[in-house]
Amino acid sequence: MGLARNIVGIIGNVISFGLFLSPVPTFYRIHKKKAVEEFQPYPYLCTVLNCLFWMFYGLPIVKKDNILVLTINSIGLTIELIYLTIYCIYANDNKKRVRVAYILLAESGFTVIIVVIGMLAFNFKHRSLFFGVICDVFNVIMYASPLGIWKKVITTKSVEYMPFWLSVASLANGIIWTIFALIQLDIFILVSNGLGSIFGFVQLCLYGYYYFLGKSKTKDIEKPSEVQLSNQTQTV
Repeated sequence: MGLARNIVGIIGNVISFGLFLSPVPTFYRIHKKKAVEEFQPYPYLCTVLNCLFWMFYGLPIVKKDNILVLTINSIGLTIELIYLTIYCIYANDNKKRVRVAYILLAESGFTVIIVVIGMLAFNFKHRSLFFGVICDVFNVIMYASPLGIWKKVITTKSVEYMPFWLSVASLANGIIWTIFALIQLDIFILVSNGLGSIFGFVQLCLYGYYYFLGKSKTKDIEKPSEVQLSNQTQTV
């Protein structure tokens, strides 16, 4: 069982690593244009906080045998901080840099407060419960973050703003970490990633529906124009 869990955890690390790298094209564009344009730093700032708490949850002083949770979130934290550094370098407004700095400072302070409370107020048995609940809250928020894109897709009836492979990777990430949590029951990894799997599945269903709806509408538009052309030919 330990071997199976480690194998699944390594696969989960690889998929999560791919997800952490998914904004690379965005930051390549920022680097190329030497400007952040309308891109916002908030998703990356949220991910920083999420990684910080999951890193701590992965430590042996909180939960045993969770080293793979620690490793991927340590890597994720490093990647997100690189993104934010690039953002600050190319931010055309000093207020944006200051805002990022203040939010990172606030997140650091908040993390320290939570860690101190967790270490001093709870023994080892209840410490994982305390940190697990906090990690779940932030992880569910991260998985639910595409809800704004869902609204845009439904409103515009177009999947232009919903990257297909990113949606597939999000679903795969939720499923693999759900399996990881089930092999050696970890209720906190299970809850957030189980919900993440559901979000990912709904997102793919949404993509499929509006992708084929868009194709169908394109065909419907083409058909009347063919009929109109035929009528014009007959009239002439």
